[in-house]
Amino acid sequence: MTPDRIAAVSLTIARITPKTQWAFVELEMSSGLRGIGEATELGRERALAESFPGIANSLIGMPEAMLRQTIGQMELPSLTEAAIASALDQASWDISGKRQGTSIAAAAGSQRRTHVGVYANINRRTSDRSPAGFAASALDAIMAGHEAVKIAPFDEVTRRDATLADARTAIYGGLARVRAVRQAIGDRRLMVDCHWRFNPDTARYVVDAAAELGLHWVECPLSETEDHLKELRSLRSRANKQGVLLAGCEEMIRRKGFAPFLAAETYDVVMPDVKYAGGIEEMLAIAELAERHSVQLSLHNPSGPICHAISLQFIAMLEKPDLLEMQFDETPLFDELLLEPGLPPVASGGATLPSVSGCGVALSPTKLRSLAVSQ
Repeated sequence: MTPDRIAAVSLTIARITPKTQWAFVELEMSSGLRGIGEATELGRERALAESFPGIANSLIGMPEAMLRQTIGQMELPSLTEAAIASALDQASWDISGKRQGTSIAAAAGSQRRTHVGVYANINRRTSDRSPAGFAASALDAIMAGHEAVKIAPFDEVTRRDATLADARTAIYGGLARVRAVRQAIGDRRLMVDCHWRFNPDTARYVVDAAAELGLHWVECPLSETEDHLKELRSLRSRANKQGVLLAGCEEMIRRKGFAPFLAAETYDVVMPDVKYAGGIEEMLAIAELAERHSVQLSLHNPSGPICHAISLQFIAMLEKPDLLEMQFDETPLFDELLLEPGLPPVASGGATLPSVSGCGVALSPTKLRSLAVSQ
């Protein structure tokens, strides 16, 4: 029997909003089967386009059986290469599911559920950055079926703010947004993403304020470098004493990227991203490593519909997953870019896996071509 071989590999970068582009990778096999993955790299689209041909061209003619092994052996020195490798792996699993007529989770041999808890990331859809604007976005998410919300409120805080005195006014503005959202959503779960904007001094202040506001977790308060491991562990202890969790590691590559942070006991929650982790099998290894350290796993997932579909599949494989992040209502293209039946809607704080085989969704070729941009 002639082995199925890779016939074509393509990258399409689509302009979604003035500030957002999504990147999709497609594999086509000699049998005609096609698989899709997502490699969205916000702000790094040019690097993505420049790096892609060298990786893609090396795969043409390769038997399917060698593909994931080859991906696993790739050097991934940056997020750009990691995004390409991860998207190729996603596409290969999409093909495997379609070949078997089942979901990616089932094809990987460990589907445990068909329903996944999710939370709404409202940051990118909130154009009105006032406290009232954040509160309105949060209420929209609740009305749309979400029961938990995450915001990134500290727009004005920068790493140049060397002391708490320097940053105090900017921090107050962010906390006002948090307070408005808390009042709007009541006692539902609320999380705050700090996007690495703080130093140890200002981060301690924010953690103390988070406790007063009843936050579930504070995410990525400090830059994630090895010289911050001790500070992160101390910050986690401070947060835990006040009933708040510390979360991070959303841009780590493969299990070796997570290992130092887990060994140093820096976080209660780690947040691998299917775009960066290096593939489904690598994600499973990260989940196993986190479980050995008694750390919760909650997927980072602020991108487009293919990343969301793949993330749903991965969460369905886990025994005890936390909620899955979902980019809420940044653009109607999240749904319009998909062929029917698309992604099931969120209801009562959860989402159901699509019933279609593979990753469960497919992109509209016509719609995607109309949005494609050249780099």
